[in-house]
Amino acid sequence: MKIYSEGILWRRQGGGKLIEVDKSDIMGVTWMKVPRTNQLGVQIKDGLFYKFTGFRDQDVASLTTFFQNTFGIIVEEKQLSVTGRNWGEVDLNGNMLAFMVGSKQAFEVSLADVAQTQLQGKNDVILEFHVDDTTGANEKDSLMEMSFHIPNSNTQFIGDENHPPAQVFRDQIMSRADVGAGGEDAVVTFEGIAILTPRGRYSVELHLSFLRLQGQANDFKIQYSSVVRLFLLPKSNQPHTFVIISLDPPIRKGQTLYPHIVMQFETDLVVQSELSMGEDLYNSKYKDKLDMSYKGLIHEVFTTILRGLSGAKVTKPGKFRSCQDGYAVKSSLKAEDGILYPLEKSFFFLPKPPTLILHEEIDYVEFERHAAGGSNMHYFDLLVRLKSETEHLFRNIQRNEYHNLYGFISSKGLKIMNLGDAQAPGGMAKVLETDDDDAVDPHLERIKNEAGGGDESDEEDEDFVLDKDDGGSPTDDSGGDDSDGSKSGSDDEKEKPTKKEPKKDLSSKASTSKRKPKDADEDGKKKKQKKKKDPNAPKRALSGFMFFSQMERENLKKTNPGISFTDVGRVLGEKWKKMSAEEKEPYEAKARADKIRYKDEISGYNKNPQPMNVDSGNESDSS
Repeated sequence: MKIYSEGILWRRQGGGKLIEVDKSDIMGVTWMKVPRTNQLGVQIKDGLFYKFTGFRDQDVASLTTFFQNTFGIIVEEKQLSVTGRNWGEVDLNGNMLAFMVGSKQAFEVSLADVAQTQLQGKNDVILEFHVDDTTGANEKDSLMEMSFHIPNSNTQFIGDENHPPAQVFRDQIMSRADVGAGGEDAVVTFEGIAILTPRGRYSVELHLSFLRLQGQANDFKIQYSSVVRLFLLPKSNQPHTFVIISLDPPIRKGQTLYPHIVMQFETDLVVQSELSMGEDLYNSKYKDKLDMSYKGLIHEVFTTILRGLSGAKVTKPGKFRSCQDGYAVKSSLKAEDGILYPLEKSFFFLPKPPTLILHEEIDYVEFERHAAGGSNMHYFDLLVRLKSETEHLFRNIQRNEYHNLYGFISSKGLKIMNLGDAQAPGGMAKVLETDDDDAVDPHLERIKNEAGGGDESDEEDEDFVLDKDDGGSPTDDSGGDDSDGSKSGSDDEKEKPTKKEPKKDLSSKASTSKRKPKDADEDGKKKKQKKKKDPNAPKRALSGFMFFSQMERENLKKTNPGISFTDVGRVLGEKWKKMSAEEKEPYEAKARADKIRYKDEISGYNKNPQPMNVDSGNESDSS
C-alpha cells in the first residue's frame, strides 16, 4: 500500500487487483482498533467505503498527521463493540449501514450488495444480499440474508398505523441500495453476445451492482467489485472486436478458473440502448458517468455503460503497430493459435488461453530463432520470463514483425536477454545465425557490417531498416536465381554422377557461407541446400537508414574507441529514431534515387539475364 500526496494506491501481492483512490475523491477517513491490528476506513465520493487492515499502532499516529497536513482531512476514530449485544441503532451513511451499540460500532455492511428487501409482518425487514460466482464467494462463507426487527415504539424511524417504522426503514434501505420491488431489473441487456471464454452465447445483463451472463447451459453472476479492468481490443483485418473483463477473484466453471471473460462483438454493428433507471437515481449518482440513451457501435456502447456502472478503467491499444498497421501480431501459445497485443503496460494474448502479462512482472524477454529448416526460418519466437520464474513462449511470429516488436520492447525499457553479449556461446550471434540468405536479422547484419562484411551485407540488411516506405525488398529476382540453380543441378547431375567431389567441396562451406560449392547439386540428396545466387544480379536498393549508417559508422568509432559491434548498431538506430524528417531527408533522397536505380537495373536484368559463372566446366549447360 502506498499513501502519498496524490492519494492512495493498493496492489495485491503477486499481481491482480489494483485499487486507486485520488486525493480529490476522499470524503472521510476513520481509524478503528480491531483484533490484533488497526483498520483504516476510506470513504470516497461515489459512496464506496474501503477498509484496509494490518496497520501497527505506531502507524496510526503518523498517518493521522499525514492525512491532516496533506489532505486537510481530520481523521475520525471509531470504536468496535465487543459486547455481543444485538440491539441498538442503525446508522445510514451513504451506501453503508452501520449497527451501533451505544456509541460503538458492532458491524457494518454495504447497501450496494443488497439484492432485495422484504417486509415480513409489520416489524421485520429482511435484506437479501448478492452472491456472485467468483471463487472468492465459493471458497468461503458468504452473507446471504439479514433480518432487522423494528418495534412500533422505535423513535429513529417514525411511522404511523398505515406506515409502521419497519416500512420507513425499508423505504430508506431501498433508496440507498438502489433496488426496486423485484430487485432484479437490469439497467440494460445485450442479447446473443458471443463469449469465447467461457465459451458460448450469452445474454449479458448489466445491473446496478453486478452483471449477469445467462446462457443455455451456464449462468454467472459477477459483482462489479470483482471487476479489475476492461480491455477494448480490435482484431486486425477482421470484422470483430474483443472486449475483455478481467476479474479478481476469477469465476469458476467445474474445475476451470476464468480470470478473463473474453467477448467478441461485430465491429460495425450499430445499436441503440435505453437505460432502465429512475430519474432521481440517475441525477443523484450517474449523471456524470452515463447518458440515459446511447446509439453507436455495440462494443463502444457496451464498454461505456459497463465502465459507468462498475467504475473500472478501460485499456485500449497503445502506440504499437504491426507491419500491416494492426494492433497485434499473430503467434501461438501452448499449441493454441492466437494474437499477441503489445499494450502500453502489458502484453495480452487472445483468445485462448487469455494471458495477461504486466510489464512490471517481466524479468526479461528473449528473441529466439524458430526451429531450423525450410520455410520455418520466416518465423521467430518470443520468450517472456517473469520475475516469478514463470515463462511464456510465443511461437511462430512472422519475421517482418521483428523490427516493430523489438523497437516497442526497447522503448518500454524491458531487458532483452540475447542482445547483451554477441560473443557469448548462447548470445545473440549464435541465436540469430542462419543458412538462409533471405532470412536476415538486423542485429546480426550490423555485426557483419562492423566486421567488414562488404557490400553484400549492406545489400541484404536493407530488408530490415526502419523505413516505412520500404517494407522489404521484392523476392522476384531471388526466384530467378532459384530456377537457374535448379536447372544447373539437373544438367550437371546427368553428366557428373560422382559423389566424391561434392563432399570435398562441401567442406569449404565453413569458410564462406555466401558462396556455394562447385558441384553441390550433382547429388540428388543435396538439392535441399540453399540455391546459387547470381553475382551478376543488380544490388538491391539501400534505405535511408543504411546510407545514414555508412556515413556515421566511422565517426562513431572514432568518438567511441573500443565500442562493440552491437552497441554501434544500437546507437545508430537510436540516433535515426530521434532525427526529424528534415534531418532524414538527404538520406531518404539517396534511398529514393537508389530505389529507382534498382528498379531500372532489375527490369533490364530480368529481360536479359547474364550467364552465371560455374566452375564445373559446363557453363553453357548451366546458363
